[in-house]
Amino acid sequence: MTDTINHHYWQGTFIGDEEAARRLATLPTAVEAVLGTPLDTETVLAACDALSRALRDPGHRVRERLAPHLPADGETDREELLAELADFLDRSSLTRKLRRELGSAAPQRLNRPDAKETVYEAWAPVGLVAHIAPGNAATVAPLSLIEGLLAGNVNVLKTSSSDTFLAQHLLAELAAQDPSGALAERIIVLRFPSSRQEWLRLMCAPADAVAVWGGESAVEGVAAHVPAGCRLVEWGHKISFAYLTQDAWADEAALTALARDVCVFEQQACSSPQVVYLDIETGNTEVLHAFAERLAAALDAQPAPAGPELDPAEYAELTTTEHLARLEEHLGLTRVLAAPDGTWRVMADSRPALTASPLHRSVWVKPLPRKSLIATLRPMRRYLQTAGIAGSRTDIAELSTLVLAAGATRVTPVGAMTAGYAGEPHDGVYALQRYSRRVAVQADERFAATACLDDLARPAVFPPATGPLLDKAAVQDLNRGVDRSDAELYFRSGGSTGAPALSLFTYEDYDTQMYAAARGLLAAGYDPARDRTANLFYCGGMYGGFISFFSILERLGGVQMPMAAGSDHRATAEMIAAYEVDTLFGMPSYLWQLLHEEADLLRSYGGLRKIYYGGEHFTEEQRRTLTETFGIEVIHSITYGSTDLGPLGYQCTQSSGSVHHLHADLHTLEIVDVDEDRPVAPGETGRLVFTTRARRGQHLDRYVIGDLGRALPGRCPCGSHAPRFELLGRLGEVMRVATYFLNYRRFVAIAQEQLRYGGELQAVLTAGAVREGLTLRMESAHAPDPDRAREAFLAGYPEVQSAVAEKLLDFTVEVVDGAALSRTATSGKLLAVVDRRR
Repeated sequence: MTDTINHHYWQGTFIGDEEAARRLATLPTAVEAVLGTPLDTETVLAACDALSRALRDPGHRVRERLAPHLPADGETDREELLAELADFLDRSSLTRKLRRELGSAAPQRLNRPDAKETVYEAWAPVGLVAHIAPGNAATVAPLSLIEGLLAGNVNVLKTSSSDTFLAQHLLAELAAQDPSGALAERIIVLRFPSSRQEWLRLMCAPADAVAVWGGESAVEGVAAHVPAGCRLVEWGHKISFAYLTQDAWADEAALTALARDVCVFEQQACSSPQVVYLDIETGNTEVLHAFAERLAAALDAQPAPAGPELDPAEYAELTTTEHLARLEEHLGLTRVLAAPDGTWRVMADSRPALTASPLHRSVWVKPLPRKSLIATLRPMRRYLQTAGIAGSRTDIAELSTLVLAAGATRVTPVGAMTAGYAGEPHDGVYALQRYSRRVAVQADERFAATACLDDLARPAVFPPATGPLLDKAAVQDLNRGVDRSDAELYFRSGGSTGAPALSLFTYEDYDTQMYAAARGLLAAGYDPARDRTANLFYCGGMYGGFISFFSILERLGGVQMPMAAGSDHRATAEMIAAYEVDTLFGMPSYLWQLLHEEADLLRSYGGLRKIYYGGEHFTEEQRRTLTETFGIEVIHSITYGSTDLGPLGYQCTQSSGSVHHLHADLHTLEIVDVDEDRPVAPGETGRLVFTTRARRGQHLDRYVIGDLGRALPGRCPCGSHAPRFELLGRLGEVMRVATYFLNYRRFVAIAQEQLRYGGELQAVLTAGAVREGLTLRMESAHAPDPDRAREAFLAGYPEVQSAVAEKLLDFTVEVVDGAALSRTATSGKLLAVVDRRR
């Protein structure tokens, strides 16, 4: 427990007044030291989500530490406050807020908004944001600062001297969730009275934006200290009203909903109705008074107020307003209805001008025909916030247009005026944009293959992954528990390594991943301004290949012929020539068949220049054939990924073979030992383990994807800081046959190096009566003599030779037509190993 004398929190430490005064004098220097290192949004999201989970856990020690600093209300109110904080801090809520307000879950990254131009844009922090919090709302202070963190800023927060220490301790708990310390150095919380003007001046002097919560006097008091050029963000008091048409004011359900809006927060929320307008002429007092009586009855039926007693100033304002309204009854202007115990009052007034209420269940009822709505309300436009409208669908559409033109910033149904949604604008603006700057970098043609400028400056850093390793079965179990609201897009895997598996996405997650894959294509040299592309991936059966690359090209703005893989290779080749296609997207096995079956037509066309492939690999011999026979100039992996995780890696123009960069803005990568769950030494081969970070619908942490690989040291010659790794096959490609472990990739290497074989190769395992069998199947169009091939494999693979000599294995080489090789029905991938022993 921190000594209450140290009631300021400064970059990770609780300090007292004397130290706070000393540090305030050097605030500009402290800010400059921090701003040199950008804050990754993921750091904020991870810490907030961890704190959210802690606040939801009744037995968590974070709740115990915060308990002394919660407002001294009832137990129910305390639980509601903690629940409100937990909901705000939840990853899904904050991610949605980022997407709505700044367009992306990683808005600080300098990406290309138009892939055809080497222009990069991002949302950058303004720098230092000073937050001046009110003294009447416990959650406003810390949540305002967290909005500043989401925008990447250094933040200094002033809380009222009458407040508890909740803001200081909640934000200290948030900082403790970040092991890097990046959050702590961006959080300063000071608790002092507004009369201490020198501290206020020192807070505001170096600020790039000052956010003020409060009324006009509070804003004026702070504005005097805001330097020229500094952005003043006013979150002032607002007035909200309800508007009922004739159909609605006769509806008892609408009346009850309106009474609930008035009472739910005792009108302390800016969105609570202070005035109720009826769509009638100003002289129609009979209807006005009749409605006021019905509203009074509805208020009387609401639960009694549970809050504290009014303070003298509040009571004086309330009674003064009521007495003045009663005096005007004698002039025929008003009629006042009030509860005997003073818990509510309805003041009917024949004058339509907007009038602020003294709150505490005090509401005006006024006439306002819609033809006069703009003229009546527009003079108060600076103060308008929410309009709760009740009426027909047509009325709501027409009246929404009018009240928004008059200056209101929110329109809701009556009964939902105080409700909101994640990412909702506040007082007509997005808070995160007010705490950010839109910045741009214009680059030259040297950056054509650089999709994100940040990758050249620094690596993306995520918190380390924790928890158990997950295999495919565990991920399928997780899928069965996914909330239906997060299961918007369903894909099935191609089934090349087993039974097809289901993968679930939200559209937001899918969009994020498609943009990432699009950036990877740019890095691989794809030119959306010039390349003319045939999308030849397989489609149907809920397989994601074709539709994903359609979406990727759509985001790049590339020219696309969405042909899809089909069995009529002649028709496909004719379309390629007719539409002047120069770039092919597809599976290596399909492209290989297409090019060789229609070699004459495609060679005579002569326009093919690029191939981007996925799902499988081309061997070096195949690459040589594509270059020499078909004139292909660029052959790159289109992406490395999986149906459940999405894009995992990409190739740059400097990458070849199976070397990829990690999509480090989406995932983290670990490489663990094949036999033990421990990290391998740098450069050693192991199992690839991915943790996905940019995913709302699912949290796939430490997923053992089934591939083998190794990390590559050093920075890539392309200049990117994104980590590199080399794929070295799949765990399923290591076959236990005749007591030996045999690797499919080694057979491929022997075929390529010893036999100059560039076709496809398939291993078929069988169980004979006496011994096991291994048959290597090779394409007849490219295969050497099978006997010569068998001898080459035996000579190049001593373990196979030993198994044959020991009469443990029947080993044969079979030459077949390429169409006879076994493939997955959905994706068309070649099945590298077909195990028929089961």
